[in-house]
Formats: sequence, C-alpha cells, structure tokens
Amino acid sequence: MSYLFPNYKRKELELIKGAKQTLTDQKGQDYLDFTSGIGVMNLGYNDPELNQELLKQSNLLWHTPNLYENHLQEQTAEKLANGKDYISYFCNSGAEANEAAIKLARKATGKSKIITFVNSFHGRTYGAMSATGQDSIHEGFAPLVPDFVYLPFNEIEPLKATIDHHTAAVMLEVIQGEGGVSPADEQWIQAVQSLCHKFGALLIVDEIQTGMGRTGTLYAYEHYKIDPDIFTLAKGLGNGIPVGAMVGKASLATAFGPGSHGSTFGGNKLAMRVAYKVVERINQPIFLQDVQKKGQQLFHGLTQIAENNPIIKEVRGKGLMIGVEVSDQETLNATLEQLEAEGLLTLKAGQNVLRLLPPLTITEEEITKGLAILDKVLNNLVS
Repeated sequence: MSYLFPNYKRKELELIKGAKQTLTDQKGQDYLDFTSGIGVMNLGYNDPELNQELLKQSNLLWHTPNLYENHLQEQTAEKLANGKDYISYFCNSGAEANEAAIKLARKATGKSKIITFVNSFHGRTYGAMSATGQDSIHEGFAPLVPDFVYLPFNEIEPLKATIDHHTAAVMLEVIQGEGGVSPADEQWIQAVQSLCHKFGALLIVDEIQTGMGRTGTLYAYEHYKIDPDIFTLAKGLGNGIPVGAMVGKASLATAFGPGSHGSTFGGNKLAMRVAYKVVERINQPIFLQDVQKKGQQLFHGLTQIAENNPIIKEVRGKGLMIGVEVSDQETLNATLEQLEAEGLLTLKAGQNVLRLLPPLTITEEEITKGLAILDKVLNNLVS
C-alpha cells in the first residue's frame, strides 16, 4: 500500500544522487539527463557553489515572514530586472507566479477578460488551470474561473476578432512547452503586442519553462523583440529550490499595494540566496552564447537523424529546449522507454513529441553521446 495519492504516474526507478549532468538510481545505474528535472536543474546537479550558498544561509536564517525587510529579495529582484524598469513579487512555484500575474492584470486594468491559447499550459491551481488551453487539464474541475478565452496559437485573425476594450490581458508562452515545444512566430508575437497596446490590455509572457537561459537568452521573449508588461518565472530560477517570481513593469506597482496579495513562504531567505546566485551565473554573455552554441549542436544533430528516419515528423525549438515530433503516441512511449534503458532520460510533450531539456551546463561531448543514443533508439524503432 502507498500512503500517497496516485495523481502521478511514477516510474519504478528512484533517483537518489546526481553530479553535473548525470543521475544515479537506487540500483547504482547512471543516466545522462536530458530533462533537467523538467527544466529546473539548469546548472546541473550537486553544484558546489550553489551548495555552499545554501549552506551559508541555512546557518543564518531559513525563514522570516514578509512583515520585515529582506535584502536578499531586493538583490534578486534587481538581477531579474536586468537593467530595465521591472519589479518583482516572489512566490514558491510557476503556478503561483501565474496566479499573481492574473490577479495583477485584472486589478491593474479593472477588466476581467483574459485571452490565452490552445495547447498552452500555465499550471494546475484554479486560476492557472483556467488559463491553460487544454481540455484534458480542465476535465472534472468545472466550474473554472470565468472570463478566459482560448484562441489558436500563431494565428492573428482570431485574436483580432476577439480582443477588445474589455480585455485585461493576453497571456502566452513564446514556446509552448507542455503543449508540444511549439515556438511562436516572431511576427505573430509582435502583432499580439501591438493589439494589446491598441486595446489597453496587458501582455503576460509565461517564462516558467523558457526563462533563465533555457533558449540562449536570459528570457526567451528577448528573441522576439517585445516588451511584456508582466512575465513569470520559476523552474530554473532556483535550480531545484522551490521559488517563483512574477516580474512586472514598475508602473503596475500601485495595483499591488499592501494586502492585495501575499505568500507565507514566498521569497524566503534560503530560496533567495540560491536564486540570486543562479541568476548571476546564468546572465553572463559567455554562458548564454555557450547555450546557443550547444543548442545548435543538438538541433543540427537531431535534424541529421531526422533526414533518414521516417518516424520523425519535425524537429523544433530554441537553444536547449527542443522537441522531436514522432509519428504517434505509441512510438513516443516506446522511444522514452528505450532511451531510458540505454541510459538517457528524456521527456514527453503533447501527444507525440519527445522533449529534450538538458542542463545548460551540459558539455559538447555529452551532447554527442546523447545524440548517439537517440540515433540508435530511433533507428531501432524503424526496423
């Protein structure tokens, strides 16, 4: 008997330790990790510097309530602003960050209608789930939070027909992660921003999975030459320590005055000490250029495999966030199982997309090793 709710479909293996890009299970089997704990461990496992930062803070204070000043929050928020006029609210997860963004958008604009997109994923709490454009996520939880509208991704005409002066915000991922690793078209994203400006709606970018260097820039929206009113972070922000952030333009500050929103554990000192160091490490030109270079290596290697493999329909993504669409769900499941048996951990996205999210610290040699395993498994599935 398990004393846990069965809401997760768990594998039988248990990962008990890790170092850099390698994980080890309870039987001593090693795996090359192409998951980063679902986009979390951007700096890899058992990082000595992050371990030391956490240890230093654990010997001072774990927690103080948000009734008092917290210089670690201030320092981390300044890092996240990255020289722009942004301010931050800290919480514990991506879903919490998106909840805060939804509340801020409605309170700041005095409007309730929020437009999101089919196959989006924004979390599983009620507001974030209601923002998610997937029926399977909604099933069994009606009634949802009202006034969310779901439109086709990368199509501008439906948005033109729907957005109006009653719209509080348009909320989107610049690369839909859980929905299938589907990048937005740059012209579409820029048109979305223009429509938001025209109708006085806020543009919210969910960077939970794409942020913190994952695509080769600190934030993925930078690829699209836009200026969101609000963006949200989590996953890679704490490299495994639970932390989230809603980042918004300073002009929105008056909508989130005392008593408007809060979190007991949000921005606690342990999380902030680690998050500050994570942002400092990632937001370096040489580091981000290296992510882009390794992303190109992985993408090029996958496209070469795809050229001679009929079960691969498309390779897509940016940086070290790549999806390989295969012929069907059965093929995807077989691919995941065989890759694990060969010592490579990967993820699924959507119904039939193999999702690759290796740590940003992965080496070129490890990418080459991973590609060899992928080539072997995908070719075996053809024969």
